[in-house]
Amino acid sequence: MSAQDLVYLEHCETLSFDQDRLPDAQLLKGDVRFRHENALMYCDSAYFYEKTNSFDAFGHIRFVQGDTLEGFGDVLYYNGNTRLARLRRNVRLVHITTVLQTDSMNYNRNENLAYYFTGGTIVDDVNQLSSVWGSYCPSTHRALFHDSVHLQNESFTLDADTLVYNTATNIANLVCPTTIVYEDKTTILSSDGWYNTSTERSMLLSRSLILHADGKQLTGDTIYYDKKIGLGNVFGHMEMQDTVQKMTLLGNYGIVHEKEKSGFATDSAYMIDWSQEKKTYIHADTLFTEQIPFVDTVIVAQDSIWVDSVLVAQVPDTVYRDSLYRQVRAFHTVRAYNEEFQFVCDSMVYCGKDSIATMYKEPVCWSKENQISADTIFVYVVNGAIDHAHGVGAALGIKQEGPDEFDQLSGQELTAYIRNGELKEVLVSGNAETIFYPRDADSSYVGVNKSQSSYVDMFFEKNKIHHVLFTTETTGTLYPMSQIEWQDTRLLGFFWAQQERPTGWQDIFSDPPRTARPVQKAISASEEEEEEPVMQTKIKRNKRKKEI
Repeated sequence: MSAQDLVYLEHCETLSFDQDRLPDAQLLKGDVRFRHENALMYCDSAYFYEKTNSFDAFGHIRFVQGDTLEGFGDVLYYNGNTRLARLRRNVRLVHITTVLQTDSMNYNRNENLAYYFTGGTIVDDVNQLSSVWGSYCPSTHRALFHDSVHLQNESFTLDADTLVYNTATNIANLVCPTTIVYEDKTTILSSDGWYNTSTERSMLLSRSLILHADGKQLTGDTIYYDKKIGLGNVFGHMEMQDTVQKMTLLGNYGIVHEKEKSGFATDSAYMIDWSQEKKTYIHADTLFTEQIPFVDTVIVAQDSIWVDSVLVAQVPDTVYRDSLYRQVRAFHTVRAYNEEFQFVCDSMVYCGKDSIATMYKEPVCWSKENQISADTIFVYVVNGAIDHAHGVGAALGIKQEGPDEFDQLSGQELTAYIRNGELKEVLVSGNAETIFYPRDADSSYVGVNKSQSSYVDMFFEKNKIHHVLFTTETTGTLYPMSQIEWQDTRLLGFFWAQQERPTGWQDIFSDPPRTARPVQKAISASEEEEEEPVMQTKIKRNKRKKEI
């Protein structure tokens, strides 16, 4: 053994021996100080075993190594050969700004590793961590905790069975199921990744889950999450769910802005609206969802009061209420499926404030045997169900009656009214043209009816034409089936896009070619001639709507 490996007694006030009780020990008392290599050890009294190069120290233990590490306790057992220090009772290890506290701790100087096994706490300038078993390496600032791990931060708490933590970077490495809770407002569940406890930035792996008290949930294969600014970047099978609005946004990549209450998804992106019994699935190249604030005005009527025996009604109060409404935007190759209806278009915007979905660029909608198309289509939703659809520009409604027989309506505007999932009325205005196939009592075709009018109002019962209203200026002819050519059974703008129609929710991801739309014929009637009948029709239509 070289001289530098020896434990040296540098100071004590008294030195004695007790050959009967401790024959191999020097009994030291009063301001005892040992030195071993670059470490100094202080105590009130000690038994020094010079032969075994070890000592047992008692009272006011102070262990100093270099200028950054100090240990304190009531008892110290030190072996110079193994370089193992065992501190007991009221143990405290201080390394720069990190403090380890426990009842029993061993410090292995060979590995520069301190560990406890009966419960302990490590405190740094950001967090307090506790566990049943733990270790700390001063040279790497790396701490390992196991069994009932609890991290306390001024903003959140963290609980796990095992945790790896760096006191220099304040980064916690998540290696098992871990729960992070922010003041009962946000909960993070993850089993893999890292979390910077000072910046509150994290990388969460292995399908981690972020839960918010307002009902929103976020999960994905990988989530880069910044809690302070409320920003999440999600890679791989992103799923953003709103349990209050009952809506789920999915995709292989997405971004969520918590403070702006918005998010978007792309790469196989789709949205599920499960607010109704029958879910609606919408797919697009990119989907955006956001909650937009607005000021809602509410009139609150006050009670009447008696003034000089006269009943006087007070002026109602106007209350301005901050509200939010949800808006969904879908861009490019939009396809949607619901058991009751389906549609395709290039882009779509849904505004929750007035419950209107607007479809742009060659939109086509289907409901049972019915197809509606126009330059732009507005769909109005009431109590979660479609109330009516309004097509503007080159509007066309088609219903398949037979293998090659189609009822058709076309005009500048078309409005279809739906009740309980059944088509009840279709109103076409602006150079309206129709082709439909009336039937007799035995359901055989009577012929083909062709008409032109400024507007047409068609009513349905059990998905069949019940009766039709025309203007007095209507011109039309009923042709026998044997006396009409096939090309005369199609309106000029006719196209049947059945191959584009989603037939199941998985079909929203298919990409069939769009059906070519024929060029519409020129408008012959002037706007002045049509304006008055159209307005009258709308007034009559509103009266009839109340009766349906």
